[in-house]
Amino acid sequence: MTDRCDWFRIASTAECPPGTSIERVVEGRIVALANVGGAWHALDGLCPHQGGPLGTGRLCGTVLTCPWHGWQFDVTTGRHQLSATVRQAVYDAEQRGDEVYVRFAAESPAPKADDA
Repeated sequence: MTDRCDWFRIASTAECPPGTSIERVVEGRIVALANVGGAWHALDGLCPHQGGPLGTGRLCGTVLTCPWHGWQFDVTTGRHQLSATVRQAVYDAEQRGDEVYVRFAAESPAPKADDA
């Protein structure tokens, strides 16, 4: 059973329609929230390349592209599209009614990016 105390509201469902992503600050963390056909995905919102705002990037399918330099990540796994060693932390996300919640407890540390 999941402890509800470790879940935090991140957005309303209307703020992030299917096929889009948004950036939010939750519990002092910048989070990219993506809606892939009604399935919610949350990941570390700072691009490891130069700290770009991933949540404000373009979502195409499950791939989120950083608006600064085009680094691309799969929102379901956090994996960079070209380098298996670059990975963003992925957080649990769930919808409750018209609200979306995120949980950080299940995160795994992300490897650091190379200077690419």
